[in-house]
Amino acid sequence: MNENCKETLQGKLTDENYEKLIRLDNPKLHQFVADAIELCNPDSVFVCTDSADDIAYIRKLAVETGEEKQLATEGHTVHFDGYEDAEHHDQGRDKANTRYLLPPGVDLGKRLNTVDKAEGLAEIKGCLRGSMTGRQVLVRFFCLGPTGSEFSISGVQITDSAYVGHSEDLLYRSGYEQFKLLGSSTEFFRVLHSAGEVENNVSVATDKRRIYIDLEDEIVYSVNTQYGGNTIGFKKLSLRLAIRRADREGWLAEHMLIMGVHGPGSRVTYFAGAFPSFCGKTSTSMINGETIVGDDLAYLHRKAGRVHAVNVESGIFGVIENVNADDDPVIWNTITNPGEIIFSNILVTDGVPYWMGDGREHPERGINYSGEWHTGKTDKNGKTISPAHKNARYTVRLSDLSNLDEKAEDPEGVPVGGIIYGGRDSDTWVPVQQAFNWMHGVVTIGASLESETTAATLGAMGVRTFQPMSNLDFVSLPLGRYVQNHMDFVTALEHPPIIFAVNYFQKNSEGEYITGMNDKNVWVKWMELRVHGDVDAIRTPAGDIPLYEDLQKLFPAIIGAEYTREQYVEQFTLRIPESVSKIDRIEEIYRTEVADPPQVLFDLLAEQRERLEEAEKKHGPYVSPFDFAGGA
Repeated sequence: MNENCKETLQGKLTDENYEKLIRLDNPKLHQFVADAIELCNPDSVFVCTDSADDIAYIRKLAVETGEEKQLATEGHTVHFDGYEDAEHHDQGRDKANTRYLLPPGVDLGKRLNTVDKAEGLAEIKGCLRGSMTGRQVLVRFFCLGPTGSEFSISGVQITDSAYVGHSEDLLYRSGYEQFKLLGSSTEFFRVLHSAGEVENNVSVATDKRRIYIDLEDEIVYSVNTQYGGNTIGFKKLSLRLAIRRADREGWLAEHMLIMGVHGPGSRVTYFAGAFPSFCGKTSTSMINGETIVGDDLAYLHRKAGRVHAVNVESGIFGVIENVNADDDPVIWNTITNPGEIIFSNILVTDGVPYWMGDGREHPERGINYSGEWHTGKTDKNGKTISPAHKNARYTVRLSDLSNLDEKAEDPEGVPVGGIIYGGRDSDTWVPVQQAFNWMHGVVTIGASLESETTAATLGAMGVRTFQPMSNLDFVSLPLGRYVQNHMDFVTALEHPPIIFAVNYFQKNSEGEYITGMNDKNVWVKWMELRVHGDVDAIRTPAGDIPLYEDLQKLFPAIIGAEYTREQYVEQFTLRIPESVSKIDRIEEIYRTEVADPPQVLFDLLAEQRERLEEAEKKHGPYVSPFDFAGGA
């Protein structure tokens, strides 16, 4: 450690905290902390180890500072993010102001939000300069992935928000001891965050909210925000860093759930699944009777001829809207009983939290994300303020869930039998289908994924957006290369995963949903059977779909519901005009907006269009599944 660095650290750290920091013999770490001190000017620095006392200090601090308030149930707290009106708030990922810092000569393509590195650093450091004056800064260490695993990556976050630090305690494995194993290695992720100017313990300078990602130096900068998606650095922000590292090292970092689906006998088949926010990812990972490994982020490696995956996280930062006792019994039981839970942007009355779709009668008054709330309250634009925000959240440890899979912390990961892609699609995809093979699945399902926008990101809702692999917001490579990496990933693997598509949001011509919320329980069971070749399928021009006879048996066996031929025809009719239009949209994006897309992508899309057009000539624009003969 050089003398300037040492002097800076000793000027802000107590002897105890200085000792905890230098116990990690890593010059790059020491300089990162010193640089943050000089830039942000905190009053003091707390270095958090893996000890229970240090972690308890963070939780206590979150309440003492007012960033969290205690609720009536033991261990429960609530946090509110800033709210001015429906257009100006801090309650979703800020895609517009999340940018990659790129040096001269580097181009990630039109779809990715970038800024010149020198210009961006000057701007973000200008926002951070002096931002922690009068506050204590927290230095946190976490392990991304199970400790002691070849999959895992170490990370350090500096933040002046105890709420952010507390959230990360629930979401990630403590990594101070793991960090010791790095020695002087430079291979770790760094995050620097400041809430910026605050009033009533929430960030208010949202017009200066910036989240900048330095891909070269593997640093995330975040300022003037507290919302978890913008500040919890090891979620989607560091996913971007991991995608770059995976590209260099030959693995995949993905926006994916991991779950164990329980088949006949004692068989467990593991699936990874990618869904944009509000599209059923967490609810799929929490299906009754199945087991969860993770609900959001996964690292996938090739091991012993198969794909293995680990959950990057050890907790859930989940959307709470529509979580209720009937539809989500495991989550409901966890978050309504004593335990360490953080709620955000819900309604609180007499210490009791309420949220949209919780199945309870809501009080007419309380405290919510807008402050004092009452029925009929409007914002300054005259828009009615709901009791709880649509993107209200809960944060909980996975270990508190009764359905945690026994291999969730296995350092070897779990073998992946299938990969599921799903989006919010009202008019095109059937509820479940299987790709013909890996390449067909990567191109026509994963790389062609679209979804209608939701409240998880700032901006208009209900707009159809291009979302390849459900990862476009986080891809840090030229998109053509990212797709090619997926194509190449299973080369020479003996047992590549089978790729499936699901769609829980299919509607009829009247705009009504035609699948039930619990139907996904059946789709995952069918997929599990298909991985092992236990049931046949019908080959359509777009993929393989279930036989009616199999669904007729599965529906009553799995969810206790009758399944009629009329339902089957309505749900699994191939909508050819919509399917062809989708191919046209996807092809146009890759031709005009993506640098160096793989030619095989266009070849496979053209082949699918040709199959669809041939089917239309034979059967008309809307084809009943019974019109396709033969098994697959």
